[in-house]
Amino acid sequence: MYHQPVLLKESIEGLQINPEGIYVDATYGGGGHSKKILEKLGNGKLIAFDQDEDAQEHIMDDSRLIFIKHNFRYMKNFLKYLGYEQVDGVLADLGVSSHHLDAPERGFSFRFDAPLDMRMDQRAPLRAVDVINEYNPSRLQEMFREYGELRKTRSIVDAIVEAREQQYIESTFQLTGILKSQTPVKYRNKFLARIFQALRIEVNREVENLKYFLGQSNEILKKQGRLAVISYHSVEDRVVKNFMKTGNFEGEVAKDFYGHEQTPLRVINKKVITPSHREIQSNNRARSAKLRIAEKQ
Repeated sequence: MYHQPVLLKESIEGLQINPEGIYVDATYGGGGHSKKILEKLGNGKLIAFDQDEDAQEHIMDDSRLIFIKHNFRYMKNFLKYLGYEQVDGVLADLGVSSHHLDAPERGFSFRFDAPLDMRMDQRAPLRAVDVINEYNPSRLQEMFREYGELRKTRSIVDAIVEAREQQYIESTFQLTGILKSQTPVKYRNKFLARIFQALRIEVNREVENLKYFLGQSNEILKKQGRLAVISYHSVEDRVVKNFMKTGNFEGEVAKDFYGHEQTPLRVINKKVITPSHREIQSNNRARSAKLRIAEKQ
């Protein structure tokens, strides 16, 4: 399976689908969420985005589906080109898919020895190998601190810089070998997961693209249209939470002259929605998922 859809029932129900409505699946992947949306549509339309070439192998044959092979940061432009100024709902399942993690040649996982790539869009110029070998130390430290949420980034970067001065670092196992001494064995997998997460976010400009996407979602949603976003780590969840709550990424509520709060979205689920114990048992990769839903006011 390319990717087992996470929080499928909860996210689709959260959209409150109008059978005649226009919807966006911003992260098509294996088409799991799209399939469920199409089941609820009558004469409506679904516009799906995915920048990964492999996702095209899973495009469903349905006249109501329009697939666009691009990053969701270009959502508004493509919708305008197709003649859709506003839509009834937008769904995004963020992060890396099971397909990416299980395909050794893509370099997303530290479980396999593979080239340091990590590009979701294989047409993109920046690879993980470029980041590791060419970024200056201060930029690497900032990346691991911000996107990997790691504390002792100085020693991590020192180890990388020392190693790359001796030999070009081009594989996942080279990198994990260099970082072996940076954390105790019992924490090593969690530590490496954060290293690889930081690299993946940087290579794919995930936070930057997410901010573009959220801003555009607010612009294209009809009044009472729904936005549903599934995130997998606190870096992206913080961005989503702040935006849904305040309409900006700083989390500061703007007020008008009279002190009235000005928020473009109304948060639907005050408490974040997480997978059930049953879902986690059947799909362990769902364990960190968080679903947030908001409605355009």
